[in-house]
Amino acid sequence: MLMRPSRETNEVLGGVLARAARLMDVEIFAFSFQSNHLHLLVRARRGNLAKFMQYVMANVARKVGWLVRWRGTFWERRYSAEPVLDDEALVERLRYILAQGVKDGLVRRCRDWPGLSCLRMLVRGSPRTFPWFGWCNRWKARSDQASTDRFHPRWAERETLELAALPQWAPLSRRRRARRVLELVRDIEREAEGTHERVLGRAAVLSQHPHHRPSRPKRSPRPHCHATRATVRRAFIEHYRAYVACFRAASARWRRGELGAEFPLGATKPFVWPSVYAQLAA
Repeated sequence: MLMRPSRETNEVLGGVLARAARLMDVEIFAFSFQSNHLHLLVRARRGNLAKFMQYVMANVARKVGWLVRWRGTFWERRYSAEPVLDDEALVERLRYILAQGVKDGLVRRCRDWPGLSCLRMLVRGSPRTFPWFGWCNRWKARSDQASTDRFHPRWAERETLELAALPQWAPLSRRRRARRVLELVRDIEREAEGTHERVLGRAAVLSQHPHHRPSRPKRSPRPHCHATRATVRRAFIEHYRAYVACFRAASARWRRGELGAEFPLGATKPFVWPSVYAQLAA
């Protein structure tokens, strides 16, 4: 539970997410941080999703790990990214993110979840400002007494996080978008009432120790994509399998020394040391 909600943890997480979105020019539609995982709904127009996620996960591990006095591996596995292929599926993903905490029987209402989430920003339609703790400045001033505290306000820079509207909701007014979000919230809470007679409660969530590990963590296979129509989903899977086959064929040629092997569009070629490249070219 290394990301167990607290004021300090929420501020650090918000600062990391806001800075990553600004530096990588990634649109964020929704987000939710749970005690041991996170969910993001984003669009990386520049094709730099992997770089964005590397920045987010590395800085969360470094800064939150220090905050909760954790040594060693922070994340159990790599992140998983699934494309959302239609407007209906996009709204469904938003609903899923808003339901975090409620659907698992942790809190009764979406607004009761004490962790960092996008609900308030979606309803109010306004950005939020978070502190980004730049440790480079702290290192330069290491002779200063404040340098012993990595989260001293002196090392904090302000970062603003702003949410993008779902593409199909962009023409709507801010008030109408907020109304649709609240409709999703009511539907989530109504469904949860029929599923969970009791909930853990906000106070119990906050009292959990960050080093606590659930005895039976949930593990489920990730889907290839998110789509409401089976034909769209099947078409995506077929294209994906063709892409993988093309990449493997090119990779086999590459490993044999054929540096002219053509990889599919968007693929990253394996790194080759310059000395090896010169030998193969000769």
